[in-house]
Amino acid sequence: MTQSLLFGAFLAALFYVLIPGPAFLQLLGIGAGQGRKAGALFMMGHLVGDLIWSTLALIAIVGAKTIGTFVFDLLGLACGFYLAWIGWSAVNARAKADGQALVVVERPFRRGLIFGVTNPKGYPVALATFTALVAGSAGALDFEALPVLLVVSFLGFVTADIILIGIIGAGAVRRFYRAHERLIVRSSGVLFMGFAAQALWHAAPGLIGWRRA
Repeated sequence: MTQSLLFGAFLAALFYVLIPGPAFLQLLGIGAGQGRKAGALFMMGHLVGDLIWSTLALIAIVGAKTIGTFVFDLLGLACGFYLAWIGWSAVNARAKADGQALVVVERPFRRGLIFGVTNPKGYPVALATFTALVAGSAGALDFEALPVLLVVSFLGFVTADIILIGIIGAGAVRRFYRAHERLIVRSSGVLFMGFAAQALWHAAPGLIGWRRA
């Protein structure tokens, strides 16, 4: 196993987490509104999904059969409804008490876990990211290397999580968020419903046999 392969796996995991998406928006709201601890719990839950999708991506890269589209269509459907619920809740959010964050996630670990595991784009994004960064060392890829690659990927995920938690918990970020909380929450809610519509648009045709070309 080459050092370039290990470094590529680390960078792939790092970039996979740092690429903005629905989870990043949710982390921003939780971390800036409720503090670093809540943000860290969210990312700990999301890490489970990161590991699942990266494992499947690495297995596919070294030549195993990939999971059929039906599984991802089901995940897309579930993710679409889940994101739509979160978006609607954000658009209609009201603070429960003076000085309290507009949106309070009571169980951030569970929210992160659901986010990570039900993200239908987790697999293709992981597959594209890992392929781009480890393809140059394809000759060293085999199933015996998977455990080490997963450990290195885990380190990449944790590094990225620490970076994000540090950013969203910074005083300047929290002050900006609280000053514009209503606008940010409402805008994020609209974006979440957009993500939901996109997920449902891509998942539903496959489940009812109308797969688009």
